[in-house]
Amino acid sequence: MNERISFGELPSKMIEAVLAVESYVNNCGFEMRLLELLRYRISQLNGCAYCLDRHYKEGIHAGETAMRLYSLPVWEETPFYTERERAALRWADAVTLLAGNTIGDDLIDEMLRHFSKAELSNLTLVVAQMNTWNRIAKPFAWAPGEFQAG
Repeated sequence: MNERISFGELPSKMIEAVLAVESYVNNCGFEMRLLELLRYRISQLNGCAYCLDRHYKEGIHAGETAMRLYSLPVWEETPFYTERERAALRWADAVTLLAGNTIGDDLIDEMLRHFSKAELSNLTLVVAQMNTWNRIAKPFAWAPGEFQAG
C-alpha cells in the first residue's frame, strides 16, 4: 500500500502540538518500558502496522523482552506482567475500546490501588496519545519496517 500522507506532509502546527503532548507523556514519570508496553498493546488493538513495528523496536530498545511484547494479545492469561502493569493494560484496553464499554467504579478502584489520581490522569493521556498516533498512521498508510529505534 502506498503512503497516502507522509509524516513530513502533515501540517507543521499539527505536528508541533502532537509532539508537545508526546514530550509530556514521555516525561510524566512513567518508566519507558511501561510506556512502550502500553503503546504496543494499543497499536495491537487498533491494528496499526507502522506503530506495531515502531513500538516493538522501541520496547526492545527500552529493555522490554520479545516474549512480553508478543504475549500482549493474551496478557490476562500469562504470568509475565506485574500487577501494576496488568492494571495499566486493563486501563489501556478499556480507554481504547470505549464503544460499548462502561468504565465502572470497580475499574477506577483497581486503578487507584496502583496509581495516584495524577498518575491515572497521565496514564489516560498516554493511552489517548497512542490512539492519536494510530489514528494518524493507519489511515495514511505509514509503512512498517523502516523505523530504527535509538
